[in-house]
Amino acid sequence: MAKNRPNILVFMTDQEQADVVHPDHPCLTPHATRLAREGVLFRRAFCPTAHCCPSRATFLTGVYPSRHGIYNNVSNPTAIHHALYEGVGTFSEALRGAGYALAYAGKWHVTDAENPSDRGWEELLVTAGKGSYMHRSLDQWRKQAQAPEPEGPRGRGQVLRPGWGHYQLYRSYPTEGPKGYEEHRDYKVVQSAIEALPRLARQGAPWFLYVGPVGPHDPFVVPERFVRMYDLEKIPLPVSFRDTLEDKPRVYQRMRRQYWGQLSEEEVRESIQHYWAYCTMEDALFGEVLDALEATGQAEDTLVLRLSDHGDYCGAHGLYLKGVPAFREAYHIACIARWPGGIPKPDREVDEFVTLADFAPTFMELAGIPAPEGLTGRSMVPFLRGETPADWPDAFHSQFNGV
Repeated sequence: MAKNRPNILVFMTDQEQADVVHPDHPCLTPHATRLAREGVLFRRAFCPTAHCCPSRATFLTGVYPSRHGIYNNVSNPTAIHHALYEGVGTFSEALRGAGYALAYAGKWHVTDAENPSDRGWEELLVTAGKGSYMHRSLDQWRKQAQAPEPEGPRGRGQVLRPGWGHYQLYRSYPTEGPKGYEEHRDYKVVQSAIEALPRLARQGAPWFLYVGPVGPHDPFVVPERFVRMYDLEKIPLPVSFRDTLEDKPRVYQRMRRQYWGQLSEEEVRESIQHYWAYCTMEDALFGEVLDALEATGQAEDTLVLRLSDHGDYCGAHGLYLKGVPAFREAYHIACIARWPGGIPKPDREVDEFVTLADFAPTFMELAGIPAPEGLTGRSMVPFLRGETPADWPDAFHSQFNGV
């Protein structure tokens, strides 16, 4: 293990299936594959609930929704609670107190009451901060929820969805610029993080940089360059696509029948094509972050984590997005770790269950500070060392309290 406290760089995508970043998957994610080859791939990493806010709050606090207070997406007007419970701390506050420099770029979407700076972070380019989500105010989202039922014929790739009108699930747009994504919001988020890296490296103190793109969250809107990487004729329907859901709760059946059942099989394939393209674009952005880190000369002493907050059904069981149905595609998340100076045996896979609750105690141990009593999660540091704790849980549980 490295003698000094490592720098930590987290790249957390939004709504990315664990499967798509696996080296054997047809989705092209070469930088994630490289990270797995140079580090550790956690094959069974899961989120506590398949929604952005509760999962992100668990990542920050190390406890489940019933303990931290974020049960639903806070942009929902019927959310049970809109802020962390009083007295609930975050790993960022603990690391800040231990001398770490912290910088936050990208999607927040944790509470409706705070921004990253309220929890110890320096804010770079932050999206979905206090009072907003996906570049719109919460009032706008709540007004949209009151919209009448959509009427009229739907267009290709559209779903008639109450509160959303003619919802465009996927589309592409002309490629502009040499990279093809210079105007995308996630590119701007990544650039703000890349610009901060040299400054963080010069400070002398260990640092923690969080990079949170919005993709591949729906709608799957992506430059044409990435869509063209995938031959539509070679994209199969998910194995479970024709699941009748007859043995599942009726709400599962209603979601498929009323919303996603509107899509033809060809549209389903097109949606997967665009989703994979989006994941490939996010991986390209991740590669830019890795290159920028190496340019600072600090890659050896930096723990890099490639994560997602939750997954997406993306046609599995005839469903999309995430939420009510408790299927693996929405709960299974990407989790890859690389730390050249601290992982003695790279190119390894870990089969034990880990969850987003395990990261807060992991970061605290790496920072040399004790984790508070009562955390749901446990430190994953032994796995980085090549060890498996004898008493590590062989199961995990999830919580769902409505959208």
